[in-house]
Amino acid sequence: MVTFDAAAPGTSAGVWAADARTHDRPPLDLDGATALVVVAAHPDDETLGAGGLIAACAERGLPVTVVVVTDGAGSHPDDPRIGRRRAGELLVALDLLGMTAAPVLLGFPDGGTRQHRDGIATALEAVLGPVTAPAPDGGTAGAPGRILVAAPWVGDGHRDHRVVGEIVRDLVARDADRLTLLAYPIWMRHWADPDHDAVPWESMRSLAIDARRKSAAIDAHSSQHAGEEPMLHERFLENFRGAVELFVVEEAAPPAAEPAAAIDAAYFDDLYARRDDPWRLASRWYEQRKRDATMAALPAERYSSALEIGCSIGLLTERLAERCDALLAVDIAEEAVGLARERLAAAAGTRSSSATVRIEQHDALRALPDGEFDLIVLSEVGYYADLDALDRLVPAIEAALHPDGALVACHWRHPVADYPLRGDDVHARLARSSLERIVSHVERDFVLEVFAHDGRSVAEREGLA
Repeated sequence: MVTFDAAAPGTSAGVWAADARTHDRPPLDLDGATALVVVAAHPDDETLGAGGLIAACAERGLPVTVVVVTDGAGSHPDDPRIGRRRAGELLVALDLLGMTAAPVLLGFPDGGTRQHRDGIATALEAVLGPVTAPAPDGGTAGAPGRILVAAPWVGDGHRDHRVVGEIVRDLVARDADRLTLLAYPIWMRHWADPDHDAVPWESMRSLAIDARRKSAAIDAHSSQHAGEEPMLHERFLENFRGAVELFVVEEAAPPAAEPAAAIDAAYFDDLYARRDDPWRLASRWYEQRKRDATMAALPAERYSSALEIGCSIGLLTERLAERCDALLAVDIAEEAVGLARERLAAAAGTRSSSATVRIEQHDALRALPDGEFDLIVLSEVGYYADLDALDRLVPAIEAALHPDGALVACHWRHPVADYPLRGDDVHARLARSSLERIVSHVERDFVLEVFAHDGRSVAEREGLA
């Protein structure tokens, strides 16, 4: 269970420390770096996630800039002075880490990063743009050099961390020749464990740090851990007091020479002309297991009106019908629609529910069917779109989704030469929508996520949490 309550039982620092992967990751190479910019969603993120990196770069004489996006006032919403107090704590912590430059405080509201996404992006771009390498004479060098940008890891789960991480990731991608992204996880250490499938071990790099110095900087953020009911308990903070910091460093994919076009109906007609089940949906255990995972991820027991985009031969459709009063399944391929109708008609007599199921030929990437739905399923479809089509589809889904509804998205993660996008591209675009991600399951092969207007978990909706 993903939790952002440091008072709740979480994975202990000892569990992480005992796992060999915490210590055997390839070392983070600081040679050739000419400057460091650390972006934090809240005051103290920079210390918890990258305090050792800040100290190491400061010791090397590199220019270090720390940017804090929000005022951090959400930690104590009833205290009108908390924002000023946290800013003061930040100054003390950075001084202990060896920083001399004043931090950049953007002052956006704590918890409001999604609503202020464009403003945050503009502000961060203004900070990153002028950063250059120091010249030997103390002036400004003509060449920018390799600038390290540390920011929250997008998989951390916490919404502010995710949004800020996504913004920085996009900015770095636009200037990849100059900037290198180092993503630092924070809450992952609490809600995950070393064997959790969301932990990106293969992309992690380690940095040996001065643990005593970082620990002193952590202590400077006293508003977060002092008092009878601290926001961050010591067992949580112990995750950050060790001698190693971990950063997620992913290789940037080379940009395509020209944006790929969306795949049209002829492509699928050709596939079905050669094989009734082009992807062997009915025979592969991988596909059956993924359908089981998709059904298990549905946050509600039952849905009144559902839309399945890209139903293919109807195997997932058949499962969805058991949980829906009315289900509209669409596919772009005429042959697929015929096969799905046959499958659902044959199963109608054995189905335990009395669902009304309609299967229609329709290109949902061009326009969604009319109606409001409390469940929309986008499974193995989004990567057939181009970026323009995806930018049309996502707002249409937001508008068609009932306020209490859910969007379930599942996509293959490996690149396919024929497809305009990768599954991760689709989910990155969904994460930039107005919907909140309430379920995230990531494997090497596929990503399965649930988004909703209502960001509460299943337990929270049922009053259990």
